[in-house]
Amino acid sequence: MKDLTKGKISTLILGFAIPVFLGNLLQLTYSLADTRIVGSFLGERSLAAVGATTTISNLIVGFLLGLANGFAIITAQKFGAGDKKRVRRSFAIALVLGVIVSAILILIGTVFINPILGFLNVPGKLFIEAKQYILIIIIGLWVTMFYDILMAVMRAIGDTLTPLLILAVSVGLNIVLDLVAVWKTGTWGAAAATVLAQFIALVICCFYMIHKYELLRLNKNDFKDLESKMIKEMLATGMSMGFMSSLVNIGSLTLQTAINKLGQEIIVAHTAARKITEIYMIMFSVFGQTMATFCGQNMGAGKVDRIKKGMKLAIIYT
Repeated sequence: MKDLTKGKISTLILGFAIPVFLGNLLQLTYSLADTRIVGSFLGERSLAAVGATTTISNLIVGFLLGLANGFAIITAQKFGAGDKKRVRRSFAIALVLGVIVSAILILIGTVFINPILGFLNVPGKLFIEAKQYILIIIIGLWVTMFYDILMAVMRAIGDTLTPLLILAVSVGLNIVLDLVAVWKTGTWGAAAATVLAQFIALVICCFYMIHKYELLRLNKNDFKDLESKMIKEMLATGMSMGFMSSLVNIGSLTLQTAINKLGQEIIVAHTAARKITEIYMIMFSVFGQTMATFCGQNMGAGKVDRIKKGMKLAIIYT
């Protein structure tokens, strides 16, 4: 745990941001490797099938990540205020809301998968592979949601190193499982490998949190009489950050509907180019996550002056 309400602001912000940056870089490294593996082992057609649906998966996954980070702002505030009871209460509420949101998205995604792919103008010859791939990603959203919540909560109490290490394990497993799954099963195996690697990382994270942080050991009392005021606060911060994280992906989704009309070769080219452009977007999300925690803790501690100084530095660093 790290208290961001005390100490040199520049050192704290950079010390928090660097592991987050490395984690995002690792995530992109996997994404690039995944593209290379599918393209090399299965060919352009399979890569096009994955690329044709990547924008919808990025949209949903980005929304869930923003949602989890938004929930964690309230946790960071309670941690900064030294309110241990409400730290656990906010964690419990995040898990409950995570169950509800992921269940709704899975239901909508599985029921309306054909209309969604139709809206994306996925070519007929790619439709089956694209559907298999995106369905597995959608069904595994509950894993993604819980994984993001646990990572966000750890960052909310100032721990960015552990999420980085667990992400490194997840990415390594993802690549290894990708190589095996794609070779044996085809396109849908790449999606299954992603979900399985994330599930293993989720289990590791659970055991670590229980062992390491007494503050985050929940019991049944933490889920009783959930405060309506805190639920509203968490929904407000979570939904706002979720939609904010989705803005770029909404634009990409709209663009993809046009690109999918241009044929397999254009879809493949755009898929490769998009992976590269994602690298240049890293710093925005890195300092967004960093300042969400920094401002949350200091707001909870009532240190508004530190927030103002921190924001100025974060803008310069970004």
